[in-house]
Amino acid sequence: MLLAGTSLAESKDAAFKGYARGFSYDTLALQVHLDRANLSCNCVDGVWGAKTAAALMTWQKLNNMTPTGVPTAAILDQLGGTSNVLATYTVSEEDWKSIAPVPVTWEGKAKVHTLAYETIQELLAEKGHSSFKAMERLNPELLWPNPPPGSLVTLPACTVGKLLREAASLRISLGRREVTVFNYSGRLVALFPCSIAASRSQRPSGEIYVKNIAKNPIYLYDPQLFRPGGRETTKLSIPPGPNNPVGLAWIGLSLPGYGLHGTPAPERIGEAASHGCFRLANWNALKLIQMIEIGTPVVVEE
Repeated sequence: MLLAGTSLAESKDAAFKGYARGFSYDTLALQVHLDRANLSCNCVDGVWGAKTAAALMTWQKLNNMTPTGVPTAAILDQLGGTSNVLATYTVSEEDWKSIAPVPVTWEGKAKVHTLAYETIQELLAEKGHSSFKAMERLNPELLWPNPPPGSLVTLPACTVGKLLREAASLRISLGRREVTVFNYSGRLVALFPCSIAASRSQRPSGEIYVKNIAKNPIYLYDPQLFRPGGRETTKLSIPPGPNNPVGLAWIGLSLPGYGLHGTPAPERIGEAASHGCFRLANWNALKLIQMIEIGTPVVVEE
């Protein structure tokens, strides 16, 4: 449902008018449909950008259309229009009980039971595959970051059912900073934006494969990875949770020390900032582990 006083495109002539200049409900509707089709723009936020254009171009290619990356009313209609792209969620007492501050130090993180969401806003943004700003735009009357129990919140309706294990192979593009999934017929069935290593020397290439898969993983902190040669050598086990350094899912690769994983900072996906692994938004990492299995081939390319 929509908030009172707001609407999606009032007519086909108005659809996507000025879409590249800020927030647009039409863009948000398009992003929701692409997300449901596993062609992710990363955060569904109603703001046009390179990730949304890439997801749209991929959809156009899969549907035998010229990949312009330019949205139109006809494309939005073909995807499903502007109906049922928003949902209402009620903040509960249990939601409030589940949030907790995340310790700043590694030692502090290692001492807690779980690295939970810090705010209701963070929890809701993940439910809507969205950004903090989008939550505020869709719900300007709520008290952010922690609306009280009983608050009705409008979210992008991105939830999908269980996915089939249909990944015959994965391809990671360092240049485009994206992970693509192909089925056994060679057809692309998913696209997920990713972050890559900050240092070119830490960016792998070539053919590898999925070695292990873990949901809600424990992270082993090695200080030598962050400060090689430093005096600190004690490794720490960091508990699971959405604010774990590798998020809610881990996909270990056959190249030692490398993997695809979630992140506590989905709005930063696309940066070259990791120590070698490939970061995905938590919701995309959780989708990916449903599609693959141990042994799934992975190709890393420029």
